Amino acid sequence: MNQIITYLTFDGNCREAMEFYQQCIGGELNIQTIDQTPEAEKFPENFRQLVVQAALKKDDMLLMGTDMHDEEVLRGNAASILLQGCDKAKIREYFNKLVVGGKPTHPLNKNHWGDLFGGLTDRFGNHWLFHCNQKSQSKTRENGEYQI
Repeated sequence: MNQIITYLTFDGNCREAMEFYQQCIGGELNIQTIDQTPEAEKFPENFRQLVVQAALKKDDMLLMGTDMHDEEVLRGNAASILLQGCDKAKIREYFNKLVVGGKPTHPLNKNHWGDLFGGLTDRFGNHWLFHCNQKSQSKTRENGEYQI
C-alpha cells in the first residue's frame, strides 16, 4: 500500500517538537539519534544527540521528523499538516493543545459547508489544519477513498 506521510525537518529541536506533538495527540513515539547509529563515531560529540528519525504513530496517523538537513531550515506557508477526524471533541482537544505557544490562524468553528474547520501555526513554526466531518469520514472508511 502506498501512502503519503508528513515528514518534518527541524533545526536541532526535533525531539522537543515530537514530544510536544505526542503530548498533544498521544500515540507511540520512536526516536533514533545519531548516537544510536553505527555511524555515530564519524560525528562530533555535539551532533550525536540530533534526531536521525522520529516517528509518532497513533491510529491511522503517522508524523515523522528529523534534525538532519543539508541546508537552512525555512518555515513557509506552502504546506500544512491536516488532522482530520469524526470526533468534534477530539479535534477541539488537539487544536487547543497544539496552539499552546503558537498562534491560531483560523478559529476552529463550523464553516459555510457545515463542518468544523480551523488552523494554527504551532510553536515550532509548523502549520496545522483541523477538519471534522462525521458524514464524509464514514464514507471515507466505507469505500477506502479519501474524501473531505
